[in-house]
Amino acid sequence: MEKNMQPKNSSTYSERTKQIHVRPKTAMMTMSIGMAAIVFTLGVSIAVGAADINLVTVWNAIFHFDANMVQHDVIRELRIPRSLADIVVGASFAVAGAVMQGMTRNPLADSGLLGINAGAVFMISICFAFLPQASYSTLMMFSFIGAAFATTLVYGSSALSKGGATPVRLVLAGAAVTALLTALSEGIAIQFRLSQDIAYWFAAGVAGVNMDQLTMVVPWVIVAFVGAMMLSRSITLLSMGDEVATGLGQRTGMIKLLGSIIVLLLAGTAVSLAGPIMFVGLVIPHIARFIVGVDYRWIIPCSAILGALLMLFADIGARMINPPYETPISALFALIGVPFFLFVARKQRREL
Repeated sequence: MEKNMQPKNSSTYSERTKQIHVRPKTAMMTMSIGMAAIVFTLGVSIAVGAADINLVTVWNAIFHFDANMVQHDVIRELRIPRSLADIVVGASFAVAGAVMQGMTRNPLADSGLLGINAGAVFMISICFAFLPQASYSTLMMFSFIGAAFATTLVYGSSALSKGGATPVRLVLAGAAVTALLTALSEGIAIQFRLSQDIAYWFAAGVAGVNMDQLTMVVPWVIVAFVGAMMLSRSITLLSMGDEVATGLGQRTGMIKLLGSIIVLLLAGTAVSLAGPIMFVGLVIPHIARFIVGVDYRWIIPCSAILGALLMLFADIGARMINPPYETPISALFALIGVPFFLFVARKQRREL
């Protein structure tokens, strides 16, 4: 009698629960090694540039600063903010992608592919055109508004289609919205003679980031990370399907709303710092799931660490490929991301 009273999906949930709790030791090892790698790569990132600086000088500039030394000033004012911005931006895009993929069960979800980054840049271009003297906090606010606007367009247009917002339909809607908002941004740039400013945002990069900007952005990013970790268990259940999550007492609508706010905060702040970098949020969560399993309590922190590390490596590569000039970092991510996107899309098509 008791066996007959069990939910139909109890065996399925039991099997998936076993999968959820796999590889915690691997996750801890990944995070430990990843943190050590970030510290080492951070030092290399600070040392590498138009003028190479040895690691001993970097150490002295951080712990024994001498205002009379030009290299110490360069490290403090330019190199350290840039490298820290790499960590913040990479972690933000990666966690945003992980949350989106978990909530929507869409392996193609990424803030760049779904038009969120283009929406942020569109509103930034409007800010440049009509509020040229705006503070960085105002720029951030416009970035958040643009991200929310693009998200509404993409999900709204997909949901109205027959069959609902499928993964492929979301990506197609994201591509259409990205093309539209990018064209509008370029039109604004031409009309108001902002081509150079807008081109900087589309090229993407953290070369101009300073400590004041980081001080404003980091609290928002920390709040979003904490929120993502608080929702991580619910996101894991959502990744099994809405029916399973609802059957286990989850308020799926509220979770998706809070998760969307977290994504907008992370993507908006990252774009306001570095521009519309794509594919970080697509690639990193897949790597994290492959390493640690399907539990988002591990996927989210591992994604943050791996995303930060990838961004540091990419920024170093951008400076080393054609010195003393810098290669647009968005181009480097496209070389990695486009083949990966095609691979995931092909796999998704086979599963459908």
